[in-house]
Amino acid sequence: MLAERYEEEQFPLDLPSPVKAVKFAMEQMELGQTDLSQILGSRSRASGLLNGNLKGLSRRMMQTLHTELHIPADILIRDC
Repeated sequence: MLAERYEEEQFPLDLPSPVKAVKFAMEQMELGQTDLSQILGSRSRASGLLNGNLKGLSRRMMQTLHTELHIPADILIRDC
């Protein structure tokens, strides 16, 4: 327990950005951009998300990504 606490204090892990989390989830689920387009309902949204061109995720996009890709909500609510 002491070693675990030391590691948490000395080497804190940062949460990934929403974009990195989406890319990781897609990789783990073996999904491509076309699959993400179908999940989000728009090819341009999927492209914008993956390229980092979106200014932020809409609430609906966050809910969809959380439900479909099982990404924790606390990661998705962070700024892209």
